[in-house]
Amino acid sequence: MEKKENSLAQKAAGEILSLITIEKEFAPGDRLPGEIELAARLGVSRTTLREGIRILSSRSILEVRRGLGTFVAKRGEHERPLDDGELLRGAAIDLQSVYELRLMVEPQTAYYAALRAADHEIERILFYGEREEREIEQGLDRTESERAFHKAIAMGAHNEFVERLLPMVYEAIDSGVLLSGEYTGVVRDTLADHRLLMNALRARDALSARAAMELHILHAMRGFGLRAQ
Repeated sequence: MEKKENSLAQKAAGEILSLITIEKEFAPGDRLPGEIELAARLGVSRTTLREGIRILSSRSILEVRRGLGTFVAKRGEHERPLDDGELLRGAAIDLQSVYELRLMVEPQTAYYAALRAADHEIERILFYGEREEREIEQGLDRTESERAFHKAIAMGAHNEFVERLLPMVYEAIDSGVLLSGEYTGVVRDTLADHRLLMNALRARDALSARAAMELHILHAMRGFGLRAQ
């Protein structure tokens, strides 16, 4: 019973973290909804919710203020992700460097996500991947779905430092999405690569997930005229 309760608390913590980092419903400094409302939304008991909040509080993601409520913690300057001006200054070398960083980190992140992600985290990854597929096929803006897809994979890897590192490259991901409108091949490759990646994650095939993510990034680099060797 204790193991099941811990699992439910971890799931609740993951759902709250998703609301903060993926859905962007709550920003640093925001107060979370009241306990009854939030527990009902997540479909958990108030006891489970409290344990989920405790987990996130221990990681300095949430801050419980007695008599005031639970708030999203404000990060210190040393934890601040690089902003878009620092990442992308309009020079090709900046985009080259950031995509190289993606190539160094994200394939192994996908590998660990296939091994470690809880079932509901795999479902979240697939949800955003499938939503992005529909947006590509309908010619819609897929920027938010692309960002959420990669963030969900990072969260599924369950590595604190990866979760803190990868926000530094999401501006490059966004830039890639904006650029890809000019490159039909990049969009076609993205659709095929994401399907391979989602199939690997669905099957929890870590080696295939790593290979699919590497292929995805290499295709993007080549499509944008970046060095991919």
